[in-house]
Amino acid sequence: MKQIILAATLTLAATAAHAQLYGTGSNSRSHSVQGYTSSSGTYVQPHTATNPNSTQMDNYSTRGNVNPYTGAVGTRTPRY
Repeated sequence: MKQIILAATLTLAATAAHAQLYGTGSNSRSHSVQGYTSSSGTYVQPHTATNPNSTQMDNYSTRGNVNPYTGAVGTRTPRY
């Protein structure tokens, strides 16, 4: 039992350390985006997005952050 607890603790610590490499924590301010059809004809479903600011480090999709609405882990590397 102690080994399971130790393994779980180490996994959580490693995940948290990896998250700090890129993300600084998801932006707590967000807004709803209505569904729309893009210029290429693709329909984009309604979703929630972080409010614009001067960094991409706190966007839901940026590596190290988690979308609180879907639980999805960010995978994108920020461009700036």
